[in-house]
Amino acid sequence: MNSALSDAKNLISDLMSRYRHQVDYLAIRLEAAEGTDILLRGHKIETLSEGISIGGQVRACYKGGWGFSSFNQLSSLKERVEDALAAAKLVGMDETILAPVAPIQDDRALRLTGSDPRQISLAQKKSLCQHYGEILRSVDPRIATISVRYGDSAQKIILATSDGSMIEQSWVDLEMRFAATARDGETVQTGRETVGSRKAYEDLLGLDRQVEEAAQRAVNSLALPPVKGGAYTVVIDPILSGLFVHEAFGHLSEADMAYENPDILEVMSLGRRFGSPELQIYDGAAIEGHRGSYFYDDEGVPATTTQLIKDGVLVGRLHSRETAGKLEEAPTGNARCLNYHYPPIVRMTNTWIERGKTPVKDLFQNIQEGVYARNWIGGMTNGEMFTFTAGEAWMIRNGEVAEPVRDVTLSGNAFKTLADIEAIGDDFFWDESGGCGKGGQSGLAVGCGGPSLRIRDVVVGGEAIDD
Repeated sequence: MNSALSDAKNLISDLMSRYRHQVDYLAIRLEAAEGTDILLRGHKIETLSEGISIGGQVRACYKGGWGFSSFNQLSSLKERVEDALAAAKLVGMDETILAPVAPIQDDRALRLTGSDPRQISLAQKKSLCQHYGEILRSVDPRIATISVRYGDSAQKIILATSDGSMIEQSWVDLEMRFAATARDGETVQTGRETVGSRKAYEDLLGLDRQVEEAAQRAVNSLALPPVKGGAYTVVIDPILSGLFVHEAFGHLSEADMAYENPDILEVMSLGRRFGSPELQIYDGAAIEGHRGSYFYDDEGVPATTTQLIKDGVLVGRLHSRETAGKLEEAPTGNARCLNYHYPPIVRMTNTWIERGKTPVKDLFQNIQEGVYARNWIGGMTNGEMFTFTAGEAWMIRNGEVAEPVRDVTLSGNAFKTLADIEAIGDDFFWDESGGCGKGGQSGLAVGCGGPSLRIRDVVVGGEAIDD
C-alpha cells in the first residue's frame, strides 16, 4: 500500500513543476488507507469487513476561485490536475488571499505505544465485539437491543504544494461504540459508551466494567422519575464539559463560519469578554497522544496550540490558510479533511477548557435545588444554541447530591452559558470518543477535555410538573 504512494512521489513532483505557475495555488494530496469495520447488533454480526483504498485529491486556486478533483486511480492524476485547474479558472474572478507559510520537507508518523491493529486478526476483533455484546445482554432481562461497533483505520498521506512543501505523515486510529436499550412497557432508556485511541489496540481491551455500566445505566433509568423542567444551577462533569466546549463553542471558533457570516464575525470579535477571568479555552493538534493530534494539517501548516479564550476574553480562532489570509490573522493548522473525497475545511482538533482551582466537592456548596449531570447520550447545536442529553443525572438539594433522575436535557445559548459559569473545578478528563461532523464530513477524530463546571440558570428539560 505504502509503496504505491512512494512510487507516485516523482510523478507528483513532475506535475507540480509543470502546472504550479498556471494558478495561484496548487496542492496534490495522496492517501493510502486500510481498516476494519465490524458491527454487532443483537446476536448478529451485520458488518464484518476489511478494506484498502488508495486515492487522492487536487486543489487549485485561481483569482480566489477553487477547483477540486478527487480520484482513486493514480494513473489519472494528470487529468485530475487539469480538471482542478480548469474549474478554478472557470470560477475565479477576484483575488487569491492565502496566509503565507514556509515550505516544509518532512516525513512523520504518529507512533503507537502498543499493538498495531493491523497485526490483530479479524477473528480476534470479531471475538472482542461478541465478548462486549454478551456483557451488554447479560446485565438484565429488560435489555431489549444492544450494539457494538468496532473500527480501525491506518492512513498515510503525501501532500505536495506549489509553495514547495512535500510532507508525508501517517497515523492509526481506533474506536469502539457500545449501546444498550432497556425497555419496561412503554418506557425506553438507552445507555452508551465510546472509547477511542491513536495509541494502541490494547486501549480497546479490558473495557468490561465500562460496557456493563452503560447497560446498567439504561436499566436503572427505567425506574427513575423524570426531572422537573426548569432553570437550575447545574454541575456538569468533565465529559459534558468537553462536549460543551467542542459543540457549543468550538464550532463558533472555526473561522470559516465567521468570515462567511458577518453576524457571527461581529459576535465573535476578538477582545470580547465571554466569561470570568478564570476561563481559559484552547484548541490544538500539537499536544501529543490524543485523537485530534497530528504534525501538519491537510494544507501543510504545522500543528499549533491556539488559545481561544484567555482570562475570559476571546483572543483567537481556528483557521485555514484562506480564512487566516482574509481575516489577516496567523494560520493555526486547522484545515482538515476526512479523506481524499473531501476538500479540507476548518475543523477543531483537541479542544479543552483548562482546569480551575475549585475543589470538585465545593462546586455543590449552597445550591438549594440544582442538577448534577454526567456523561452524555446525544445532543445538537444550531449556531450559538445547544441542547445536550445527559447520560445520568441527580438532583442537588441543600448542597448535596440527592436522588437520581432521568430525561435530563441541558439547553441554552453558548455565549450566555460561558458567562454563567460560576466555578471551574480542579479536576480534568480527556474524552477520546469524539467523532466530529461538519460540511458532510462526519466521523473526523477529535479530542475533548475539561474540568467539572458549575453553571447558573441552565434550562433543564424534563417533564413539566404542576406545583
